[in-house]
Amino acid sequence: MIRSPIAVALVGLSALAVATFPRSVLVFLFFQGSLLYVFKARMPEPLRWGLLAVSLLVLMPTIGYFNSYYLEVATQVGIFVALALGLNIVVGLAGLLDLGYVAFFAVGAYSWAIFGSPHANIIFGGESFPLAGWWFYVFLFVGLGTAAITGILLGLPVLRLHGDYLAIVTLGFGEVIRVLANNLDKPINLTNGPKGITPILRPPTPFGIPYGEFFYFLALLIVVAVIVVNRRLEDSHIGRAWEAIREDELAARAMGVSLVRMKLMAFACGASFAGVMGVLFSAKQVFINPESFTFLESIGVLAMVILGGMGSIPGAIVGATVVTVLNLQVLKGFSLWLNELKNAGVTILGFSLADLPTQFEPAKYERMVFGIILVLMMIFRPQGIFPARRRQRELAH
Repeated sequence: MIRSPIAVALVGLSALAVATFPRSVLVFLFFQGSLLYVFKARMPEPLRWGLLAVSLLVLMPTIGYFNSYYLEVATQVGIFVALALGLNIVVGLAGLLDLGYVAFFAVGAYSWAIFGSPHANIIFGGESFPLAGWWFYVFLFVGLGTAAITGILLGLPVLRLHGDYLAIVTLGFGEVIRVLANNLDKPINLTNGPKGITPILRPPTPFGIPYGEFFYFLALLIVVAVIVVNRRLEDSHIGRAWEAIREDELAARAMGVSLVRMKLMAFACGASFAGVMGVLFSAKQVFINPESFTFLESIGVLAMVILGGMGSIPGAIVGATVVTVLNLQVLKGFSLWLNELKNAGVTILGFSLADLPTQFEPAKYERMVFGIILVLMMIFRPQGIFPARRRQRELAH
């Protein structure tokens, strides 16, 4: 196949370009575009997965060695990919519009932040905390279970709701979690309120791997596990039951689908992925506070799912990557470039950029750019970038 050599050449050329120009945003975007080409190009499957494995396991850490910021971006992409895949189960497969998804992320983050920091001594007394660093790996599963239970608790009161009513209730649930985190510093100081919790212990890394590479590889491992679970669920009777509920609850019930059990399972599965990533996020950041889990974060994850294509696993991955890179690289990189032009006193069409107000920095218009992208997507490609086959057929015309 002629596309196979092209894919190999693109990956190698983009990696070489990033190593040569380690601070160029455009070159790193070219590297990411080459991975997308490899994923979509027609080629033997072993070659496709081999190229992706070499790119993600070898080339990306090598690029991160030249510029650690790129590795930070890749880790953030991994975190949001897992969040988007979790929300994709609830929204894309089961059709349950959840606007408070970030609450499960917060539950996982606070579960490790409390026990992995000296703050737990305030709650329980004594000097037994923080726990040893290896407990972090146990808390990955604790965060999973805690978030899943929280998802079930959310699902119980909304079983009879759907559409706009479900969205409003889940929105309120997300705000309740954030407000509780903001105010549970009295009478018992559980969350330290708006001050947040710090320092949060980081786990010991195997073979002395630097923390930048460690969190990248751990996020990548979790994403792979989430993709496998998603794929297994999608092709199982559970996934078909979720799709039946999404299309028509009445017809699904008539066909013997247990709405209660399947809806609770959707909330629990989606929430568990967010809980695991919450634990990783708190250890990576070393500090968390309620402002990390606002309503806008839920909207951001939902935008990723819609942009990529609801119900589509590749769509959720691409949507999360596009939104995260747009936020962390494109807009901020454009702002830095514009500031450099302002400091240099560049004049365009007789107007000095030095007189440009700081309010016009592109990074400050992140939400507006997302809104414009979503509006354009709804007009020209409502099924998303990589839609599920069923949704693509439904919206083909």
